Amino acid sequence: MTVRPAPHRSLPRNPGTPILACCLVLVLSLLLGHPLAQTGGANGMWRLAARDGQSFAIAPDGGLWAWGANGQGQLGDGTRIDRLIPVPVLTGVAAVAAGQFHTVALKTDGSLWAWGVNYRGEVGDNSDVYRQTPVPVMTGVAAVAVGAHHSLALKTDGSVWAWGANERGQLGDGTTTYRRAPVQVLTGVASVAAGGWHSLAIKTDGSLLAWGINDYGQLGDGTHLDRSRPVQVPLGGLAAVAAGAWHTLALKTDGSLWAWGENSFGQLGDGTTIERTSPVSVTTGVAALATGSFHSLAIKTDGSLWAWGWNQYGQLGDGTATDRLTPVQVRTGVVVMAAGTYHTLTIDTQGVFRAWGCNERGQLGNGRTTGLTGPIERFPSPFNPYDMQRIAADESHSLSIETDGVLWVWGYDADDPPGAGTNKGGARRLLQVRNRAAGVAVGWRHGLVIQTDGSLWAWGWNRYGQIGDGTTAKRASPVRVLDAVGAVAAGTYHSLAVTLDNRLLAWGNNWDGQLGDGTTMDRLSPVAVLSGVAAVAAGSSHSLALKTDGTLWAWGWNKYGQLGDGTTTDRSTPKLVMGGVVAVAAGWGHSLALKEDGTLWAWGHNAYGQLGDGTTTDRLLPVQVQIERKSKVKAVASGYYHSLALQTDGTLWAWGDNEYGQLGNGPVSYRAIPTFVMGAVAAMAGGMYHTVVRKIDGDIWAWGRNRRGQLGDGSTIGRPSPVRVIAIPQSAGGSPP
Repeated sequence: MTVRPAPHRSLPRNPGTPILACCLVLVLSLLLGHPLAQTGGANGMWRLAARDGQSFAIAPDGGLWAWGANGQGQLGDGTRIDRLIPVPVLTGVAAVAAGQFHTVALKTDGSLWAWGVNYRGEVGDNSDVYRQTPVPVMTGVAAVAVGAHHSLALKTDGSVWAWGANERGQLGDGTTTYRRAPVQVLTGVASVAAGGWHSLAIKTDGSLLAWGINDYGQLGDGTHLDRSRPVQVPLGGLAAVAAGAWHTLALKTDGSLWAWGENSFGQLGDGTTIERTSPVSVTTGVAALATGSFHSLAIKTDGSLWAWGWNQYGQLGDGTATDRLTPVQVRTGVVVMAAGTYHTLTIDTQGVFRAWGCNERGQLGNGRTTGLTGPIERFPSPFNPYDMQRIAADESHSLSIETDGVLWVWGYDADDPPGAGTNKGGARRLLQVRNRAAGVAVGWRHGLVIQTDGSLWAWGWNRYGQIGDGTTAKRASPVRVLDAVGAVAAGTYHSLAVTLDNRLLAWGNNWDGQLGDGTTMDRLSPVAVLSGVAAVAAGSSHSLALKTDGTLWAWGWNKYGQLGDGTTTDRSTPKLVMGGVVAVAAGWGHSLALKEDGTLWAWGHNAYGQLGDGTTTDRLLPVQVQIERKSKVKAVASGYYHSLALQTDGTLWAWGDNEYGQLGNGPVSYRAIPTFVMGAVAAMAGGMYHTVVRKIDGDIWAWGRNRRGQLGDGSTIGRPSPVRVIAIPQSAGGSPP
C-alpha cells in the first residue's frame, strides 16, 4: 500500500504537502472535575503522541519510546531506519510533540530537547544541522507544541517562544523570516497548540489568540488573511485547543467543543463539508480532544471515544473507510489518545494499548506494516517495559529486567556469568555492559541480552557457537555479538536475532536445520536467514519466525510435527505455516501461534496435553487451543512441555506437563486443556519445569521445580503453587504502568 496525501476536493491555496498538525496527547477541561482530568499528564500514566508516520509514548518513569517513520531521524534513536516496534530515545521526559520531520521533547527538569530535520531551523539550536539524536534547546519550559516545520515553547513565566519555518507568519513575531533559535512572541499564556502552518495560544483569562496561515479560516477570525502576529479569536472561556493541518478545535470549560477551518472531509464535525472561518458548535460533554491532519478525536466525560473526518485508511477506528461528517462513537473507557495523519493510538482504563489506521511505516508499533481499520488490541503494549522479552527462564535459571534496566538472574549452574553479589533469594545482578538491558532470552546454559542501544551480548556455554562470537569458547562474561537488534530467542543450542531493519540472523547448532540457512552446518557467527521478520521463537531444535505481514514460518527438527506443515520431515529452510498471526512461542517439540482474532493455535508434540486441545495426540497441523474465552488472549509462552497464555483481563492460563507443579494450579497431574492459574499478570515465561510471571504491581512470582533455586524464594523446595520471588531487592522493581 502506498500512502497518498489527502485527495482534497478544492484546496487552491495549499502551502505544501498536507501533513499532520499538532496531535495533543490528552487535553482536559480544567473545570469538568471528571476523573479523566487526573490522567494523561500525571506521573504514573502513559502519554502518547503521533504524526504522519511516527508514534511516541512516554512511560510513567519518563522514558520516551518511538516507532514508525524515521527517514529524517525524527525518532531520535541515532538512525534513519523506520522502526516497526518501539525503541527507547530519551529519559526523564514529561511531554513530546512531533512535526513532519522533527520532534521536540520537554524533560521533567524543564529543559527542552529537539531532533530531526533542521533546514528551516526546526530544531532551534541555532544551526541548520540535521540531528538524529536529541540536542538541548532551552530551559525553564512548561509546555510544547509543534507544527509542520515550526515549534512553540511555553515557559514557566507564561511567555511563548517560537522558532523554525515562518513563511506564513506562524511564528507570530511580525515577520515571515525563518528563526533558527527561539524568539519571544507572547506573555500571559496558559497553553499553546500548533497546526500545520498556524499557531494558537490560550491566555490565562481563557481567551484565544491565533496567527499564521489562514487560507481555510483556521485562525477563526472570520477572514482568510494570514496573520504574522497574534489576533483574537471570538471565543472565550477556553480550557484546551488543538489543531489539524488546516482546522482547529477548541474545548470550553463547560465541556462544549467548537471547530473552524478546512472541512473537506468533515473534520469539523458539523455535519457538512463547508469551510468555516469562525467557530461553530460541534458537541457537548467533552473532556479531551486531539487532531490528526484531517480527522478529529474527542473523549467525552463518560470515557467514550468519538471520531470524525477523513477515514481513507481506517484512522477513525469505526471498522470502515468512510469519512464521517459528525462524531461517531468508537470505543469506551479511553483515557489517553493521539492522532497521526493516517493512524490513531489510544490507551484505556485497563492500560490496554490500541492502534488502528495506516501502518505502512510501522506507526502502529506491532512489528508489521499492514493497516487496521478497527481498534485491534496489541499485547503486550509494545512500548511497555514489562513486555514478554523482559522475563525469561531455562532449566535452572530465571531472569528479569527491572525498571532500572538491570538484568537479574537467579538459580545456578557451573556456567553462570559473574554478578555483583547475591542476596537471600540467591539472585545475582548480572554484570552491566553499557546501557540498560531491554530484552533477554536463555537457552541451555547460554544467555542473550539486548541493551537499550540495540547491541546484543551473549554469555555461557558455547560448544556449538551459540554465543555467536566466532569461537566455541565458553564465555563467563557477556561479549558483544551484534548491533541494531530488536528481538532475540534462544533454543537449546542455537540463537536467533531480529535486527531493527527486520532481518533474521541465526547461529549455533544446526544438526536439524534449525538455523534455516539451507544447511545442517553449525555456525559460529550469525548468518542471514529471512527478511521482513517481526518476531521469533525457538524450540529445542526448531525455529519460528513471524513476518511483518503476519505470516508464520517454521524450520528445523520436525519429529513431532512441530513445524506445522503436515509432515514429520525436518526442514533446513523456512516453510510457510499460516497467516494472520500476531505472536508465537515454542516449546521443546511443540509450537503456539496467536492469531489476530484472538484465537490460539498449537501443533507438534502433545504427550502431556501441551497443545491444549483436550487430547495427548501429536498434531502435524495447527489445532485450536480450547481456552476459555473470558477475554482475548494477548500473549503466549512455553516451557519444555507446558504452555502458557495471558488474556487481556490479566488472567494467566496453563496446560500440559505438571510433574513438578509448573502449571501452578494445584495437583501434580498434566492438563490437556488450559486451566486458570492467577490474575493480575503482566508477563510470563516458561522454564524447563518451572514458570515465572510478573504481576501488574511489579512483583515476580514463580512455581514448579526448584532444585537449583530457580524460583528465587530462598529455598530449593519445589512449589506447585505460586510463591513470591524474594531474590530481587524491592528497590529494583516497582510498579509497572
